[in-house]
Amino acid sequence: MFQQSLRGLKVIDFSHVLAGPVCTMMLADMGADVIKIEPPGGELGRQIGPPWIGGESAVYLSVNRNKRGIVLDLKCAQGREVAQRLARGADVVVENFRPGVMKGLGLDFPTLAAVNPRLVYCSISAYGQQGPLRDRAGVDGIIQAAGGLMSTLGEPDGAPVKVSIPVTDMVTGYLATIAILAARASAQQRGRGEHLDISLYNATLMLQQIGFASYFATHTVPARTGSAAPYAAPNEAYQTRDGWIMVAAYHPQRWHALCTALGANELERDERFASNASRVAHRQALRQALEPLFRQKDTGAWVQLLAAHDILCAPVATYDEVVRSPEYAASGIDSWVDHPIAGPVRLPAFVPGPAHAIPGTRAATAAPTLGEHTRQVLEECGYNAHAIETLENAGALGLPA
Repeated sequence: MFQQSLRGLKVIDFSHVLAGPVCTMMLADMGADVIKIEPPGGELGRQIGPPWIGGESAVYLSVNRNKRGIVLDLKCAQGREVAQRLARGADVVVENFRPGVMKGLGLDFPTLAAVNPRLVYCSISAYGQQGPLRDRAGVDGIIQAAGGLMSTLGEPDGAPVKVSIPVTDMVTGYLATIAILAARASAQQRGRGEHLDISLYNATLMLQQIGFASYFATHTVPARTGSAAPYAAPNEAYQTRDGWIMVAAYHPQRWHALCTALGANELERDERFASNASRVAHRQALRQALEPLFRQKDTGAWVQLLAAHDILCAPVATYDEVVRSPEYAASGIDSWVDHPIAGPVRLPAFVPGPAHAIPGTRAATAAPTLGEHTRQVLEECGYNAHAIETLENAGALGLPA
C-alpha cells in the first residue's frame, strides 16, 4: 500500500509548531517511523489555541498524527546523549531551531554525519542557514509579509491581507518532504547523506512562481486584485442573489459560452472584451457589466446553468458547506483518529495513493500524548529498565503518568 511505502525509514523529529511537524507527519503517513522529541512540558504547538478538543490543541492534533512521542530535556547532558544515540541510528533528522542551536547541543549535521554518514538532515528555518537574516526568527504571517505574498492579497483599495490558514508553513512542510525523499534516494545510491536547508522564505517565493515570473517580465509590482487572477478575465468571484460564485471563463470558447448563458452577447462584441488581454486591461468595466447579471439568480442556479455550458465555476463555499458536499464525501480525505484525551478527532487525511482507496478511513494513530512512547523508544534503542530509571531520576526524560 502507498501508505506503507516508507516503512523501515526512521525519522527523528526535533521540530515544533507547524512546518516541521507537517513534513514529518507526511513522512509518517507514508509509513516512516517518526519519533517526535519534545521538551519537558511539551512543544509550543500544544499551547496554540483556541480551539481545544478535550483540552488538547486542535492545531497540535492536526499535524502530529502517526508519530511516536518522547520527552527529552536537551538542556541536560544525559538527555542530549539519548538524542545523539537515537540520531545515530536514524535515516532522517528534522529540526527547526534557529541556526546554530543544534550545534550547541551536539546534534548538528557534521557531528551526527561523522558517525552516521548516510543521514539525511533537514533544517527548517525562517530565512535559511546562511543568509543575512539567518539568526532572525519568523512565523507564517511574518514570512507572508517579508516574501511579498501579503502585498498581493486584498481588495485594490484595501489593506494588505494575510492568508488566514498558515500557507507558508504548510508549503514549507511539503517542500521539506519532497527534498527529504530526493535526498534519501541519493543517499541510498551514493552511501552519503546531506544537509538540507529549507526556509519558509524560499518556500514562499517558490509558491509565487507565476507572480515573480510576471514581475521579472514586466518589472511591474503586482496590484491587489481581490479574488481576480491578474493574468486572466473573467476569473473571479461574483455576488449572486444569495451568495457568491467563482467563475473562470477567459478561454475564448468559454467567454463566448458565458455571454450566451448570461444573455449578454453584446459583451462579446465589445472591443474592450474581445480578448483575454483586453479584458484584463478593462477588468473593472467588465466587472461592472457582469455584476448585475449574476445578481439575478441564486448561486445554485448559476452553477447548474454555467456547468451545462462547460463554464468553469464553483460556489464560494464555507467550511460547513464543504464538509456537507458530495464532493467531500467522495474525496477520500475525511478521516478520524482516536485520541485518549480528546476522543475521536476528525482530520483531513493523507490522500495521494491508489485510485481505489476507500473514502472515510481512519488514520493509524492520533498525535501522541506528552511522552507517550518514551519508554518504548528507549527500550528499542537498547536502554534497560535501570538505565531508563537513572535517566528519569536525572531529569533527562519524561515518562507518561
